[in-house]
Amino acid sequence: MIHQYDEPVYLISIVAKILDIHPQTLRQYERENLVCPSRTNGRIRLYSQRDIDRIKLILRLTRELGVNLAGVDIILRLKENVDEMETEIAELRHKVSQAQNTHSVSPDKALVTKKSIYEMIIFEDC
Repeated sequence: MIHQYDEPVYLISIVAKILDIHPQTLRQYERENLVCPSRTNGRIRLYSQRDIDRIKLILRLTRELGVNLAGVDIILRLKENVDEMETEIAELRHKVSQAQNTHSVSPDKALVTKKSIYEMIIFEDC
């Protein structure tokens, strides 16, 4: 059975076994808001593959680089900001590319009217 990347399906005991860590470590990461597993109606923690990958990153930062949990929190927040900015930059590059291909101002940004022999372009702020 194949699960979606964000689908919460792994119990805390399974994640602990997969990552070779104590379940208490996972609970600590949750208390520190480094990971936020889903919960069933019975309050059982369920982790997704995305959660497991995030925990792997946390373990790499703490074990291999010696970063404490406060530092991990800062790094993860900065990484999320960078990821958001990269997505925004990609979207803006796409829009610029489209504008260059059409060689015109988008219809929602300009109104073109003719008066006598002059052409007027009026830009409206949204």
